[in-house]
Amino acid sequence: MPSSETGSPSPERCCGAGVGVHGLFALGSSSEVAFLTDRQRAVALETVVEAVAGRVPVLAGVIDMTTPRVLAHAETARAAGADALVATAPFYARTHPAEIARHFRAVRSRSGLPLYAYDLPVSVHSKLSVPLVRELAEDGTLAGLKDSSGDEGSLRRLIVELGGRHGRAEGTAPSFSILTGSELTVDAAVLAGADGVVPGLGNVDPAGYVRLYQAARDGDLDRSVEEQERLVKLFGMVDAGPEAEMGRNSSAIGAFKHALRLLGVFAHGTTAAPQIQLSDASVALVEQRLREAGLLPVR
Repeated sequence: MPSSETGSPSPERCCGAGVGVHGLFALGSSSEVAFLTDRQRAVALETVVEAVAGRVPVLAGVIDMTTPRVLAHAETARAAGADALVATAPFYARTHPAEIARHFRAVRSRSGLPLYAYDLPVSVHSKLSVPLVRELAEDGTLAGLKDSSGDEGSLRRLIVELGGRHGRAEGTAPSFSILTGSELTVDAAVLAGADGVVPGLGNVDPAGYVRLYQAARDGDLDRSVEEQERLVKLFGMVDAGPEAEMGRNSSAIGAFKHALRLLGVFAHGTTAAPQIQLSDASVALVEQRLREAGLLPVR
């Protein structure tokens, strides 16, 4: 179940909708959700829903610091026609697991839409524990989890807790979707029993992640590893911006946006303030990665 994490694409070339992805996650990290005004969020989501036109489900990020703010975003998402919501734990103030559970339960019950948890400790500074996720899966609060924690051991433990690779159909939460957010370990995650991937790099090469997902689901280890290694090299574009000159988020998001511009999806590669823009030399490195990955013709 590959799903692109997208911002506001052109309606003609909505990222991934024509190459076989099973859904779109709008307003996630790669779509600069933390940098957008509420109005910009709404416009981005409305654009995605319009472009998709019901072909695949649209999961809307409602990421914010507190429950009331998330509920406000949830109402906007429901009005825009989103099929499900994606929320992190509350952040800024440190939160206890009991408070995180109350947060997710409030969003689920008051929004009326399926809710996916977004485990993103690098930004939220709170790791969702396996017991907490299992509890919220079993009581129906969460429909699934996007794990962008980078903790592959924790992801594997969750898969095992919910029945393992072969046993989840008869497990404690068979309808719960476990999705990895790691661009670099999709083959391993799917082979271990994850249900799919929501990769930021999927905006740039959605077809590659569809091929990777299918190969892993088919148990074709050689084909899945080959595709994963190609995508690992393509992912190197996130370091196009010099580390001494700009933040890693500025570099990565700038690389994705310029890649989409070079591929004819976006009109420009400008990132939201206060992120630093990629230089021409850095953009040239992004272009080189695209050519090496076969996404642009080799000169």
